[in-house]
Amino acid sequence: MLIDFFFTLKDAKIPVSIKEFLILLEAMQKGVIAPSLDEFYYLSRMTLVKDEAHYDKFDKAFGLYFKGIDAVFEKNPDIPLDWLIKRLERELTPEQIAQIEKFGYDKLMDRLKELLAEQKERHEGGSKWIGTGGTSPFGNGGKNPEGIRIGGEGGNRSAVKVWEARAYRDYDGERELGTRNIKVALRRLRRFAREGADEELALDDTIRATANNAGYLDIRMQPERRNNIKVLMLLDVGGTMDDHIARTEELFSAAKSEFKNMEFYYFHNCVYDYLWKNNRRRHAERFPTWDVLRKYTPDTKVIFVGDATMSPYEILQPGGSVEYNNEEAGAEWLQRFTHAFPKFLWLNPEPEGLWQYRQSISIIRQIMNDRMFPVTIDGLERAMRLLSK
Repeated sequence: MLIDFFFTLKDAKIPVSIKEFLILLEAMQKGVIAPSLDEFYYLSRMTLVKDEAHYDKFDKAFGLYFKGIDAVFEKNPDIPLDWLIKRLERELTPEQIAQIEKFGYDKLMDRLKELLAEQKERHEGGSKWIGTGGTSPFGNGGKNPEGIRIGGEGGNRSAVKVWEARAYRDYDGERELGTRNIKVALRRLRRFAREGADEELALDDTIRATANNAGYLDIRMQPERRNNIKVLMLLDVGGTMDDHIARTEELFSAAKSEFKNMEFYYFHNCVYDYLWKNNRRRHAERFPTWDVLRKYTPDTKVIFVGDATMSPYEILQPGGSVEYNNEEAGAEWLQRFTHAFPKFLWLNPEPEGLWQYRQSISIIRQIMNDRMFPVTIDGLERAMRLLSK
């Protein structure tokens, strides 16, 4: 049975090997786990998947192969509590939303401190206390043009700060579907040079040397011809970027294929004083942004990827990050990148027709000297032409 499971993983483009599969079988034979589908899932993922970037593909392949196993449900299940809580979410007209008071960032934070000291019980559907539903700027599941989401799920995209520990998914660098046209567009950013060891046949030199050697074969080698463009890609992940995961994965996969000298880091909404490379360990393995700025040479091409959709406070205000109190505004960090690396631009997966309706996009475009392009084939070609000048 597990032979077919192995080939299912191979079909899903997961680089599993026979050796790893034999290790899994040996572990099963020695009774390392109990006869449980959950325990088999973790054991097989641990033994067969070498890179966390493949976890999402593994989950899909595992679910496809074991579909229907351990999936017996009650005929009359209880209604989930979350469904009942959703009844409190209110649909307000634009006129009603316009009437809701905006505090401004500083007053908003001061008011939150007061409520945390005063409030003693849970509230639902109101306009003052921290709770669910209603029009209060504090809590979740309600409507307010400028609030602080505490727990719950986002949806209105109007929170200026979020009190919640969130884990975001890394972009899959092996994504292949739809990347062909993107690769063609990215190839405009090329500057080839022969680098490294002599490991490629130099055909013209071999023919010439053989002729000069009275016909005796004289093989000549040369370094491989490589694109020596250096690229630093900074990718927004999580939050509103969840709507653009597929397109961003295609872009990321194509970029990794085309740019051999590419480094990447993640940020959320706006760049602040830390970046990271792995979202599962983002709080334990952070890289100071100052170190990143100093690590790369000025001829590095910097590409920001993000929808630039956030509260303007997150860009312009110290402490404006939705996740923690940053000492310096995001705009300061963005300007440091534009000064350190003259060749820079911003790729935005949000449809270009919506840019005019997002105040935060206008601010980012101004900081980027209007070097913002849509993630379309035409947009990528224009972006690469600009970087190659």
